[in-house]
Amino acid sequence: MNDITPQELKALKDERKQINLLDVREEFEYDEYNLDGKLIPLGELPQRLDELEDWKEKEVIVHCKSGGRSATAKNFLVSKGFKNVRNLLQGAEGYKRLS
Repeated sequence: MNDITPQELKALKDERKQINLLDVREEFEYDEYNLDGKLIPLGELPQRLDELEDWKEKEVIVHCKSGGRSATAKNFLVSKGFKNVRNLLQGAEGYKRLS
């Protein structure tokens, strides 16, 4: 599946679409600025995968600060059978620049 740009994510949010948004940053980063996603830091993802079981067949958008950690998370989720995972290009920083 193609990754997603900050502009595409903003359009989905503006349309109030149901979004399965996974934030793989650390808690302190989430506390500073977040996109209202589910927070599971990348290092905890393997142990907390069961929390995402309902998302396995749905579109999942993963993000971090700039796109690196979320790319790793995307590859991990795909390897675990998630069907439709997209990485937010430029991460939260790119999204923040839109506002």
